[in-house]
Amino acid sequence: MVDRINDIVWQAHQGSVAAIIQLLNEKLAKSGVRTRAIFSNGVLQLLCEAARVEQLEQSPLVEQIQQILESIAPRHIRLVNINSRIVREQQLLWLKEIDSDRENQLLWSQEITLIQPNILKQLIKDFTEAQAELGKPNFPKAPVSRPLVLINKEKHENRPKKKILAAAGLCSLLLLGWVVYAQLGNKLKNLMQLETSKSLTTENINDNKAQTPSRAANNSLSDPFAISVRIANLASASGRIATTSTQWLEIAAKWQRASDLMGTVPQNHSRYQEAKIRTQLYKKYSEAAQEEADKSKS
Repeated sequence: MVDRINDIVWQAHQGSVAAIIQLLNEKLAKSGVRTRAIFSNGVLQLLCEAARVEQLEQSPLVEQIQQILESIAPRHIRLVNINSRIVREQQLLWLKEIDSDRENQLLWSQEITLIQPNILKQLIKDFTEAQAELGKPNFPKAPVSRPLVLINKEKHENRPKKKILAAAGLCSLLLLGWVVYAQLGNKLKNLMQLETSKSLTTENINDNKAQTPSRAANNSLSDPFAISVRIANLASASGRIATTSTQWLEIAAKWQRASDLMGTVPQNHSRYQEAKIRTQLYKKYSEAAQEEADKSKS
């Protein structure tokens, strides 16, 4: 059996952030994306960096990361916030930096919820691993003064007792887990649905506030780069819940508006080169939203 101290997959499953980063970097190496992560306030904050914008296309990258994390099934990690930006020099306080100016620091940001593995299956897996651990050879160092035959006899006498006690304890844990899951499974599902509904309601309220005349008047006096990023963030948030053709058309219009505004950033602006990249990127997102609208009609 593999030594678990050196088993990266097992460590990642136990919730080790360092092990999770190592696995993500291994699996994303071909795409040229590197990750950094911090577990903060119950959320795994993940930063994805690459040399080119094309390597950080939102939909496929988010889907790939979600698949990797759900295959790892890290314990105690359910919410993951994926942040994306062009690669920069190593910065130890990257989370503090992007939180202070999130709209201008990131290409995009998206929060995902990991699907938790079935509790019963997880308990069975843990029970199987524990049995395998019990079957692992264990050769204690024998004192020189005692006969080797006597040591082996004691070893074989104690071993069945340890196995019986361990098996009984794990069976009790398995039964308890099954009972808890049977009793609380539906309640937990309803609670998750309620939290999701609250989150979507909050996003809709924020979206409506952003469209008020007073906000629009203030934005007209602001930096076009910042205005464009705000609109892009709203479009990205709306894209997570859009289902109808009308909703996708509204999202496409937002992306187009963000692209047009980004195209007005003057050459003397400190982020002019990035604005040129974002102009094309937002235009592509607008076209993609338009395609989704056409699909929804059929």
